[in-house]
Amino acid sequence: MNSCRFLLFFLLSMGTVAGTASGFRYSKSGSDFMRSCLQVSDNGRYLQYDDGTPFFYLGDTAWELFHRLTREEADRYLEDRAAKGFTVIQAVALAEIDGLTVPNAYGSLPLEGKDPSRPLTDTTGYDYWDHVDYVVDKANRLGLYVGLLPTWGSHWHDRNPVFTPENAEAYGRFLGQRYREAKVIWILGGDRVPENDRHRAIIRAMAHGLDMGDGGSHLCTYHPGGGRGSATYFHKDGWLDFNMRQNGHVTEYSRYGKTLDDYHMEPVKPVLDGEPLYEDHPVSFDARHRGHSVSADVRRALYWDLFNGACGHTYGHHSVWQMSVREGAGRNSPLMAWTEALQRPGSSQMMHARRLLESRPYFTRIPATDRVLVKGRVPTAMPGEGVYHFAATCDTEGTYAMVYAPVGRAFTVRMSVIKNGKVKAWWFNPRTGKAHKAGTYSNRGERTFVCPDDGELTDWVLVLDDASAGYPTPGK
Repeated sequence: MNSCRFLLFFLLSMGTVAGTASGFRYSKSGSDFMRSCLQVSDNGRYLQYDDGTPFFYLGDTAWELFHRLTREEADRYLEDRAAKGFTVIQAVALAEIDGLTVPNAYGSLPLEGKDPSRPLTDTTGYDYWDHVDYVVDKANRLGLYVGLLPTWGSHWHDRNPVFTPENAEAYGRFLGQRYREAKVIWILGGDRVPENDRHRAIIRAMAHGLDMGDGGSHLCTYHPGGGRGSATYFHKDGWLDFNMRQNGHVTEYSRYGKTLDDYHMEPVKPVLDGEPLYEDHPVSFDARHRGHSVSADVRRALYWDLFNGACGHTYGHHSVWQMSVREGAGRNSPLMAWTEALQRPGSSQMMHARRLLESRPYFTRIPATDRVLVKGRVPTAMPGEGVYHFAATCDTEGTYAMVYAPVGRAFTVRMSVIKNGKVKAWWFNPRTGKAHKAGTYSNRGERTFVCPDDGELTDWVLVLDDASAGYPTPGK
């Protein structure tokens, strides 16, 4: 689906959504929106703006953003994420944690009688949807798209669901019309998978309602349950513009390798991991035996997914998604308040990967572990398994290649992956975003490299460039 295929639809007047209690007015600018439409790239692998510029989907999970934060708190969160190079904020309109029965920070509920066909909108006060308007508009003004989940999956999937195919379409139409000129990406699902025909009918009806409401102006995907991908359930549906996985809260490569499986599916569609392991999350939900994750764990997931062909990646922090107010207050033992969690190192390190990939030709990038790395006599050591898996990517023209090394183990690459004679090598530091030269070599034969921190649990990226291409320092 081309997200700009109905641009004339946007010329229709939407008016404004007003909150007189606060003085806030959401003024939708059609011309601004038309300059920033997103669509799938011509090769079907990546996302781009309508002018052909690459769009790197760097998301953050803020599921409870609309439900729990005040405007001032939302400003603080969004400004932090914009400054750190994020491009998408994933948030839920009908939130997971008592989202239908516990009011938001201003005392408002989203629905009348928990009926999705009757959103509570009050033109005389600052209602629930006025607050969503405010947050979406603030994000857009900061250059952020909102990955907007109409509802968490529990409200259509679990016991006593409030959604039917009929009201799902009506609710979708409401959201589509309200945000048709905002910078949003629709994300259906909400951590659940469809288990029967009724579930699938609800999702498809909601997708149809969104499409009717916004004229097909936004990209749409599906956020599944842990260890799953949208491709399993809806890959051939026309409304599904790109696939989203939830590789989940594990540290081992075997789960993240499934991104590569979805990359190879037909017809070709972009894929990304919309919920990998969160920083400071109980590993595999088993803190008693496996402890809580650290930034190195989330970096490995980042590079594994990207080097397996993902069109972007989503970061998450265990305190931020639920906007926990203090240590231990929330689901699965958050370690700190969300305000403290904003400064955890993983959130600042995500943009280094974005800048690295944007510093080289973008749309020609392909997964290349088998092409670049020489498999060892013991394959579980090279390219490795568990948390020690090495991954590689390159471009189809043979002008650059990259190897993600999660540890300091020696590894051997086929230099011929670079087509021209001289190869300029760099070491790129995923923790700092800085790079330094590692030498110039011939593109013949094989060459063994060892990370600057030999033997340590410290990751690096080896970058190999065609010396004649004149590429800048990686990440610049």
